[in-house]
Amino acid sequence: MFEEIEVEDGTTMRAYVARPSSPAPHRAILLFQDALGVNVSLRELADDFASHGFVAVAPELFHRFAPGFEDTVLDMGKLMPLIRKLTIEGMLADIRAAYRWVTSQHDVDAKRVAALGFCMGGRATYLANSEVPLAAAVSYYGGGIAPALLDRAPRLNGAHMFIWAAKDRGITLEQHRAVTDAVRAAKKRFVDVEFSDVDHAFFQKTTDRYDAWAAKQSWKMTLAFLEENVP
Repeated sequence: MFEEIEVEDGTTMRAYVARPSSPAPHRAILLFQDALGVNVSLRELADDFASHGFVAVAPELFHRFAPGFEDTVLDMGKLMPLIRKLTIEGMLADIRAAYRWVTSQHDVDAKRVAALGFCMGGRATYLANSEVPLAAAVSYYGGGIAPALLDRAPRLNGAHMFIWAAKDRGITLEQHRAVTDAVRAAKKRFVDVEFSDVDHAFFQKTTDRYDAWAAKQSWKMTLAFLEENVP
């Protein structure tokens, strides 16, 4: 189901919320969208996380200019104008709002909150881990972290898993290394994973970049990482 979340700048942000059927208190996870929005794939992922005992919250990051947007096709001519409208300040406000909302829920243990995101959502996850006290975070092919946000590495809270696609033409090897170098220099706990034969968006099953093997393997790694850090 969708919930309405008030943001500090006076806007209202919809978020898809999935809850476990098991007894509370629960862990929680913030799920940050890629450019395709809070689409059916992300909602299914939220439902899957709920089956693993998480209250999953997927906020609509395009809410200020394209509320309710969702798609299944990686048409960058249509998607890039939306991505360019995002601001760091707006994303941080949305992160704080989503975190406040989920930690205020009666069935959530506020000390066991994680985040996960894809592409621009991977960047939002990195921002979230440096902005609010997360227990863990997972960034799938997070674009735009290097070089602009490397100075936030010392502020990371929970252990962070970075997952990359070696054939990603939008995130260079140098950018990938710059992120991990910055986190390493900050002496933060992290895991760095690269899938050698896949492209950006390999987890997004509605697109032609979907790779079932890499998606399955990365999902297993993600669940193991979260089980270890958000028990």
